[in-house]
Amino acid sequence: MTARGRAVLGLGAVCWIAAVVFGSPALYPVAAGLVIVVPLAVAWVRITLRQPHVRREWPHEDLFERGDVGVDIVLEREPGMPLPSVVAHESIGRLGEHEVELRSGGRGRHTGSYRLRDVPRGRHRFSPARLAITDPFGLAETGLSLEDQDALVVYPRLTELERLFFDGGAGVEHGRRLLLRRPVGFDLHSVRDYQQGESLRRVHWPSTARRGALMVKELEDSPRDQVAVLLDGDPACVAGSPPNSSFDAAVRVAGSILLAQIRRGRRSLLALNTAGRETQVVSSDGPDWHRALELLAAAEPDARAPAAALLESSVGPAARSLELVVVTSRIETALVNRLLERVLTRRAVALVHVEAASFAGRASRPEPALLRLQAAGVAVAVVRQGDDLAAALMGTRVEELAHA
Repeated sequence: MTARGRAVLGLGAVCWIAAVVFGSPALYPVAAGLVIVVPLAVAWVRITLRQPHVRREWPHEDLFERGDVGVDIVLEREPGMPLPSVVAHESIGRLGEHEVELRSGGRGRHTGSYRLRDVPRGRHRFSPARLAITDPFGLAETGLSLEDQDALVVYPRLTELERLFFDGGAGVEHGRRLLLRRPVGFDLHSVRDYQQGESLRRVHWPSTARRGALMVKELEDSPRDQVAVLLDGDPACVAGSPPNSSFDAAVRVAGSILLAQIRRGRRSLLALNTAGRETQVVSSDGPDWHRALELLAAAEPDARAPAAALLESSVGPAARSLELVVVTSRIETALVNRLLERVLTRRAVALVHVEAASFAGRASRPEPALLRLQAAGVAVAVVRQGDDLAAALMGTRVEELAHA
């Protein structure tokens, strides 16, 4: 029962008392009507919903940021008494709240729709929708919750790249790229007893010291990713608001580079420095690529450790890759040292610096670490707010790092 219903019920009681006190027969029908109509309204809204089912619908094709999305709410029930007024209240993460009136479509079906405009990248979760069912006079109301945990996945809008800025320039020999083509390596699988005639190079000395007998390493062949794209989600260097934040730009950069490598038929790895530290190996533009796109869509700048932590050991998948591309807005000393160590071991490395200051409206300032990396043979690109990503990532833009 609504506040209006309680008011009408109270008015009916007052009219009934007035009819008795003043002896006015004309008030009895009025009082009876006011008193009876409220319980009837309550009964109506409660019995009209029999085995209801509510769902959301939107286009099945992939959704990309900065586009519009139409969302339909469909209520289905067993045919019977006419359904009173139904209003759906929706809440979708940071996309805000929406109120939609559902209209009858016949055969127990009611539908309503609303449109989300300029949707940003992300995995936008729907809160449980609340359906408010009221009678036409607003005397009674009941509710129904849609408990389905739907999510609207909006992918980043990537840029087609014909070439990359580090093609021919991500190596250590006078800026030339090292052509490391062997995508395999060897991992320690187990240790076993030494057999006569085996090379002492395979002796596993820690196990030998523990057991007091020669133990050798049992190696197994394991694939190496040809190129790893590391996206840094360090929250300390994020500037701007979605979809125009520095991190959103970094997501587009990482996705565009990854897509360019996949189009070349290269086994690639996407590594996210976020709270979950997710990784995804991509060897084609099939299901692996769609999973990588979903990771990019849901990525948030919530890393608990700096990007250098993912490169400290050669055990990590990003550190093991033959080539490495780091996309970050924070050039810290530890990261610079890790990249220089890769250069010294003659492994190709490149870096994309998404300049957070430009997304905050601040003037650019020199970044000596970028010059140090470039002088050591690391290919460097700088992306600022408003830049043409194709020009910045294909290396067709003249970049003066001394003024970056």
